[in-house]
Amino acid sequence: MESYSRRWLLGAGATTLVSAAGLTACGSGGSGGSGGALTALVYGDDEAKIQAAAVDRFNVSAAARRTKGRIELQKVPGSEYPAKLRTAMGSPGAPDLFFNWGGGSIKAYKDAGQLVDLTDAIAADPVLKNGFLPSVLAAGALGGRDYGIPMRGMQPVILFYNKALFAEHRLRPPTTWDQLLDNNARLKKAGITPFALGGSDIWPELMWLEYLVDRIGGPEVFDRVKNGDPAGWGDPAVLKAAETVRQLIDDGAFGTGFSSVAYTNGGAPAVFARGRAAMHLMGSWEYSTQLGKFPGFARKDLGWCAFPRYEGGAGDIRNVVGNPTNYWSVNARTSDKDTVLAFLRDCASETYAKALVANGSIPATSGAAKLLAAAPKPEFAAFQYRLVQQAPAFTLSWDQAVDPAVQTPMLTEIDKLFVGKSSPSRFVSALQGLK
Repeated sequence: MESYSRRWLLGAGATTLVSAAGLTACGSGGSGGSGGALTALVYGDDEAKIQAAAVDRFNVSAAARRTKGRIELQKVPGSEYPAKLRTAMGSPGAPDLFFNWGGGSIKAYKDAGQLVDLTDAIAADPVLKNGFLPSVLAAGALGGRDYGIPMRGMQPVILFYNKALFAEHRLRPPTTWDQLLDNNARLKKAGITPFALGGSDIWPELMWLEYLVDRIGGPEVFDRVKNGDPAGWGDPAVLKAAETVRQLIDDGAFGTGFSSVAYTNGGAPAVFARGRAAMHLMGSWEYSTQLGKFPGFARKDLGWCAFPRYEGGAGDIRNVVGNPTNYWSVNARTSDKDTVLAFLRDCASETYAKALVANGSIPATSGAAKLLAAAPKPEFAAFQYRLVQQAPAFTLSWDQAVDPAVQTPMLTEIDKLFVGKSSPSRFVSALQGLK
């Protein structure tokens, strides 16, 4: 559950407004660390130990080279991170580089000219250019320009299914939308809800729209929105996806009480694990959630597959949505860009990738496949890695990709669509009105 909790807390924290009073400055654009060190601001959870080790390695090598360039890592508690970063970036104590989620989390900084455009630096450096999965590197971009270097694990959204139920009812994991609908009909006839859904949390509903818009219209549809064009919501693929969601709901694909079921309290995972629902569309953290709460089910009967193709749609079945990874971005005010870039190269190293694997994460580095046998769950780790490695596009979760001011209104409109308080056409109109 830690991966899930981190994801949701960040989304909630990004909309919290905190005054600058009482917040300690983090650095000063290259001279605020102790002894003139460059400062790196990171989200202070368990995985920060991997970034701490990378900083230590870099500083030891800098000492060995007898250079002055060194990094000072500053960890910020998760609940405080978005507000602390926002305050720091507007102060004389801005960090030289900082942890973020790409998309909407950095757009305001990019628009204000506070970020280094890394596109040319990446293209000129074989380690950075070839060191990461292309779809993940691209997911951290804005307007086709790179503003981040991948630095944590990947969390794609995956279609999980109950292998025992599928075997009992002679079903196969769906590869097309028609197959999914046929499975739904057969499951309902047997008295089984096709899909678990934690609707009271709202964000699990978002995953359905993310994938349907991608499969129907391709990743370019949401790219318009992510890059600041709200008219992108008016693309026909968004309306078709909303209509398809309503058809699923009206047809009983999620049962009748999904809006009162939560993921956060374990309700939706329990519905799935206990066989009351046959499938669950969820982030990759669902595996560890099931392993912790229902280990027998996770080890024996938990299956997984890609989201199916939508017949006639423009999207590639290999595309994925979810949380590509987290990124390091560089402050345009840094006094030593060369040192920062030298540090960022460590994120592409095998040493860094091994540390992520040992911690249960799936690295976004291009050579990580050979390391996954050492993962806590090798089979599932290999599936996730192949899924992202082969993906032409990896769409960042909408609630993290949009401007933070739009997150809550967007989620509200999504929930209104799911619970029947808004029609597909009104849903599209409402999204187009979000600024």
